[in-house]
Amino acid sequence: MDELQARHRKELRDLQSRVTQKKKAATKKTRKGVNDECARLEVELKERQEQEIAELQGVAGEASDAVDSTDVPEPEDAAEQNDGLAAATQNLSISSNSNTPPASDGAATPDTQDQGPKRKGNRQKARLARRAAEQEAIAAEAAAEAQSMPDLRKKERESLLAQFKKLGLKEQVIRADGHCLYSAIADQMASQGLDLKPRIEPTVIDQGDKKPEGYKVVRSAAADWISSHSDDFIPFLEEPLDEYVVKVRDTGEWGGHMELIALARTYGVNIKILHADGRVDTIEPGEEGQAREEKELWLAYYKHGFGLGEHYNSLRKFV
Repeated sequence: MDELQARHRKELRDLQSRVTQKKKAATKKTRKGVNDECARLEVELKERQEQEIAELQGVAGEASDAVDSTDVPEPEDAAEQNDGLAAATQNLSISSNSNTPPASDGAATPDTQDQGPKRKGNRQKARLARRAAEQEAIAAEAAAEAQSMPDLRKKERESLLAQFKKLGLKEQVIRADGHCLYSAIADQMASQGLDLKPRIEPTVIDQGDKKPEGYKVVRSAAADWISSHSDDFIPFLEEPLDEYVVKVRDTGEWGGHMELIALARTYGVNIKILHADGRVDTIEPGEEGQAREEKELWLAYYKHGFGLGEHYNSLRKFV
């Protein structure tokens, strides 16, 4: 009994640890299912432990009755009874997950052998059925929550379309990749008859006779401006300037506000960013020089409309 109780205490500590971990890992959508599962595990452990204690006490009681109701057994008979009781106790301590009581003589009958696996199979089916029901409930709850949430992509798209119409702009869709900002700037420059030659001649990897793609030229222009005006950008960087410049020029790293500033200054243009709420952010050339013939480059900013995340499209004026 002492060994059984010690094992029960360890099982209870292990279960409490598992329950704590499950509840910490649960999200808002899965919390109900996790709580139900934890409660079920606690009930199952309690029932099994109570049954094991009852079985052990029953075996001990039967052995005690046998001694009281008969004459004192011969030494050989006493040894056989002790062996049977020891075997039964060992079966209880080893089979911690079994609910089938062992036979008093240490050997299971054919009927017991047939019923044991069958009951185990039924418990397994019931467990799988409960788990499937819990997963269906979680999925249904998530679907209901999703239906109640606003469609941010649709709302953003409708708002931008209204802004395009109001400002007399039409959208040129840019491929959704890490180069979208630079591709949109290249499209704006081309649509307004401006070349891609910045104030600082960009360093572009030699591609032989093949003309480099527009976004690559724009990337190089931004990288060279940031590199040559490091004092303006270093305070806002979280990494060494050289590494950052390499990312801007040679990788698919997304462009942001600092790259827009560099492009506005090196090309001498105003860059206007239109948001879904109608707000327009204007990036000016600043003190580096007047805008080139007061040219304006228009970009549409998407936060929810594209799967990769933030995105820029080019906006052209209606002719």
